[in-house]
Formats: sequence, C-alpha cells, structure tokens
Amino acid sequence: MQGKNLNVSAIPALGDNYIWLLTAGGKNCAVVDPGDADPVLEVLKRQGLKLRYILLTHHHPDHIAGVPALLEQYSATVFGPADERIPFVHQVCKEGDQIQLTELNATFNILEIPAHTRSHIAFYGENALFSGDTLFSLGCGRLFEGTAADMQTAMDKLAALPAATNNYCAHEYTQSNCAFALEVEPDNMALQARAREVDLSRLAGKITLPTSLGDELATNPFLRTRENSIVKAARKLDPEASAGISVMAVIREWKDRF
Repeated sequence: MQGKNLNVSAIPALGDNYIWLLTAGGKNCAVVDPGDADPVLEVLKRQGLKLRYILLTHHHPDHIAGVPALLEQYSATVFGPADERIPFVHQVCKEGDQIQLTELNATFNILEIPAHTRSHIAFYGENALFSGDTLFSLGCGRLFEGTAADMQTAMDKLAALPAATNNYCAHEYTQSNCAFALEVEPDNMALQARAREVDLSRLAGKITLPTSLGDELATNPFLRTRENSIVKAARKLDPEASAGISVMAVIREWKDRF
C-alpha cells in the first residue's frame, strides 16, 4: 500500500501481529512496533535495506521486544511515548509533536490515545495512521489501563482524521471483530458487505489491512457509539446506556465476553 510519499508493507510476526515496514524508494527504512526482531532482520537483509527509524505506539512486549536486537545491528532512532517501561526510546513523543523521518522524506504528527495503555500514542501522516492496539479494523483494543471514557476520547480523535486515511493497526483481528460487529449491528449493509470481503480475503490467505477510516466509520461499532442502532443494541444489556461513553463501556465489556 502506498501513502503520499511512503510505501507501507506488512511483516507478519508472532502469529497475528503485523510489523509495518516503511520505505520511500531507497535503501533507508523504518519499522513500526517490532515485537520480534527476526522477521524484520530477514526482510532487511533480503531487500538490502538499512533501518533508520523505529516507531513505537505502546509498551506491550509484542510491540517492542525486538527493539534491542535491532539496535545491536542498526543505529536507528527510536520514537515512542514517555513510559518507563520502554527504556530505549531516543525521542519521546507527546500530543502535538511532529516527527521528521528525514531519510524517508516523511512527517508524522503524534496523537495521544491512552485507553488500551496509559501511554499509548499513534503516528499520523502521509495518508497513514499507525494506531497500534487502539483502533483495530472493526474493533478497538481492550481497556487494560484506561477507561471507556478514555477510549471514547481516542475514537473521537481518530474519527476526526480524513476519511481517506489508511489505518495500519498491529493485529490481524478483522474476521473475529467482524463477527462481533454483526452481533451488535446485524442490519448494517456496509458491514455485511465488509464481512463478505473479509471472509474472501482470509480464505485466499490475504491480509485485511490497511482499512480506510471512512470504512471504519461506516462499520466499526466502537466508532459508532452515538448511532441509534448501536445505542439500541447496548440498551438490550443496559437499559440506562446513553450515546457515547456509556455505550462504549457496554459494548467493550460485551466484546470482552464474546
């Protein structure tokens, strides 16, 4: 998939993770959330690439465990959130910051989206959003360190980005997320169409990412907590649920049990 200036491709890892590889036509590259160094090193060697930048969205091991081994072989700059659990960040990133990947002629804006973890960030630029474990295709991350209010704030922040933005999340969860979304909103025709596309893609062994924010806004229940159909579904479990945060809380707990 190609953004404005970047080529973005997936390096599968750890069963259902994707480490995103960013290139711009030359030998320099960046990776996002390398939870395992081995597949990254294999791709870099095979393609003759030089790792210059590492972007980290949050502290979970399946997103950062490969960083030390990569730094043993490459003098890459590591960008990530302020979190003592990520000791190897060179440039701490916070809301409103803008980072320059000079060797790739790329710029990213930093969005703080603490919900899945307290220090989670996203990188947005070049028509791409690297959302880690916050905004999945047809889903959102578990609330390990944040609240439903935090997740609603994060979803609203991401929903405000251009609809054509490509969302590169970190896991291949689309098919299972789709099954849950259909439980919540079975009459959503756009969701029904996506379900068919996803099933065909997985049957063919293809990845389902990236997805556009426009498609997510039309089909992802966690971006649609103010839609009447989602509110109605949430009220079957909690008659007091109201649009926004309380609906988010209900459907996130519902998904946890699904």
